[in-house]
Amino acid sequence: MNNQDERIASMTFSSVYPHYVTKVEKKGRTEEELLEVIKWLTGFDDKKIQTLINEKANFQEFFQQANLNPNAHLITGVICGIRVENIENPLSQKVRYLDKLVDELAKGKKMEKILRQA
Repeated sequence: MNNQDERIASMTFSSVYPHYVTKVEKKGRTEEELLEVIKWLTGFDDKKIQTLINEKANFQEFFQQANLNPNAHLITGVICGIRVENIENPLSQKVRYLDKLVDELAKGKKMEKILRQA
């Protein structure tokens, strides 16, 4: 695991979540839509997400408890200058999947496209 991967693994979901909320709300989307995206990717419900925030779970713990959506592999494209489908570290890839979904939400993509349904 390289330094970048270690840094991602140790970041807490609770420290990043408010930034996700700000990013999507600035673009006219809602926290409810953000939660829908997170739930789609992870299989969590609202209560589980809140518990992980309260426990200050890091991304490693967060994704260890997730039941990743079987269509997550359909998330492709560039985030932070890196193609998500080419990321070799599984945890870093999952975190970047989440970043990519938040990005698409903020950019105004239709929810069914973000959730890889159409």
